[in-house]
Amino acid sequence: MKQFLRTYGTTLTIGLFAVSTISGVFLFFHIWSRTFHAMHEWLSMVLLIPVVFHVWRNWPAFSKYFQRKSIYIALGLSLIASLAFAYPALTGESTGNNPMRAAVSAVQKGTVQQIAPLFDLTPQALKERLEQKGYTVTSLDQKLSSIAKKSGKDRGPSLITDISTP
Repeated sequence: MKQFLRTYGTTLTIGLFAVSTISGVFLFFHIWSRTFHAMHEWLSMVLLIPVVFHVWRNWPAFSKYFQRKSIYIALGLSLIASLAFAYPALTGESTGNNPMRAAVSAVQKGTVQQIAPLFDLTPQALKERLEQKGYTVTSLDQKLSSIAKKSGKDRGPSLITDISTP
């Protein structure tokens, strides 16, 4: 058992953490979500097994963290961040949607004319910026999602990046 823990505890933790991280990023940006959803959920659960082995095997080193203030600060900040995301759902003030997705969706549904002031641009300047990035803009009243679709471009966060970077 000790040999197994030495050989696979850390390496499986690293490997499954990489899978969980990559699939989580793809899910966040809605890229191949159907492909990554189940993989992310199940392999993140499987990740717990080697993490437990890793912690068990390295407990003497881990226990030293609890002798420092920095671990309590990091854990406190993590708890606060978690509560900030959970609070709207716990208090019923949320529809359960990710606020970042809602913001991106609102921008996508807006027209060039409506969205330009958000980026401190005139509608004409936003049109020119989009055209420089390879988008085809036929009207200032055209929705950004329509512009991206007709231009063969992604309608997700990369559209916002294209708008916000000169």
